[in-house]
Amino acid sequence: MLKSAWLKILLLSLGVLVAALGAGWFLIGPDWRALVANPPAGRDVLFWSQAQRSAAFRMMDQIPFIVSSNPIKAGTSVHALEAGAPLDPGVALDAYMASQQTAGLVILHKGKVRLERYGIDFKPAGRWTSFSVAKSMTSTLVGAAVRDGHIRGLEDPVTEYLPELKGSAYDGVSVKQILTMTSGVGWKEDYSDPKSDVALYDLHVPEAGMDTTVSYMRTLKRAHAPGTVWNYSTGETNLVGVLVARATGKSPAQYLSEKIWGPYGMEQDATWLFGSTGFEMTGCCIQASTRDFARFGQFIMEGGVAGGAPVLPEGWLEQATREQAPTGTPGLGYGYQWWTWDDGSFQADGIFGQGIFIDPARQLVIASNSNWTSADGDVDGEWEARNDFYRAIQRTLDAEAAR
Repeated sequence: MLKSAWLKILLLSLGVLVAALGAGWFLIGPDWRALVANPPAGRDVLFWSQAQRSAAFRMMDQIPFIVSSNPIKAGTSVHALEAGAPLDPGVALDAYMASQQTAGLVILHKGKVRLERYGIDFKPAGRWTSFSVAKSMTSTLVGAAVRDGHIRGLEDPVTEYLPELKGSAYDGVSVKQILTMTSGVGWKEDYSDPKSDVALYDLHVPEAGMDTTVSYMRTLKRAHAPGTVWNYSTGETNLVGVLVARATGKSPAQYLSEKIWGPYGMEQDATWLFGSTGFEMTGCCIQASTRDFARFGQFIMEGGVAGGAPVLPEGWLEQATREQAPTGTPGLGYGYQWWTWDDGSFQADGIFGQGIFIDPARQLVIASNSNWTSADGDVDGEWEARNDFYRAIQRTLDAEAAR
């Protein structure tokens, strides 16, 4: 049995090595070697080791068993990020980054780079996976589709765009209710439980001729009346992505490229991973540079204008980035796939330490990519420590303004 297990590891390692050489991983750095030495057993990142994650998060779209993705094309011009005065973060930065296992950190103030640092052998030109930071991008595509007339309004029933959901728990649920995760449809998002919906969804075999996301979501049961209870559900953001694709006739990656990535001037092409569905996982998994994540935050800060034209309906961001539903955590609410704070700041948030924090009052954007010890950052307190870091930066800017 032991020899058999080692043989399987060796064969997988050789397969990864061949694919690595073919894909040019050697151009990225030594990280593919870490995967060859210690290959993950499957696609479920929730159960990978921290070393495996550190190697994989910087190249998720190049791993043989997670290789399918759509490109998010950048445009012909780049939105310049000018250097600003160096920022004193008010904390021991090296120690903070080490405790967070931070790969990339970019802080913009008034559109200028005040601080940019990289760790764990990550580089500015590298791309790191976003996880649920993509949710906020997906919700922004809904706004673009509303402005473009592809979606008439958020009070429209979901079943009008996804008729396969008729007769399911999504009867009577509006677009706004799946956007704010208040559909009332039962979904269990427990990253430590391999039998929770967030894990089982990826294994689902769809009904013949039906999109996998729609096929899985229509099996769920009603837990609450629509609009009454907030329940975090990556499945519903994946459903939002299918809705956007149906409404626009374009893939989420293509629509993001056409509306934002190209016109705003992102520096690099990005990618959007497919799930087992053969479709973008719109609740997850955009690979981009930390600087381009910061640019997306600045796009939102500037009111959603790209290429000199508004991308979003008037008043969209005011609604999207304020609390639409309480989360049960004091001071923390949920908007249109954005986490909101009582002081008017808001953030996109992804497991294992990915984030875009935006504070309009201070004209502050903080983009960070990390590899926490746990998905939620609750085992070693990384989530709280990152929030403390955000507040330290706010205090520094307040002190500057008071001088």
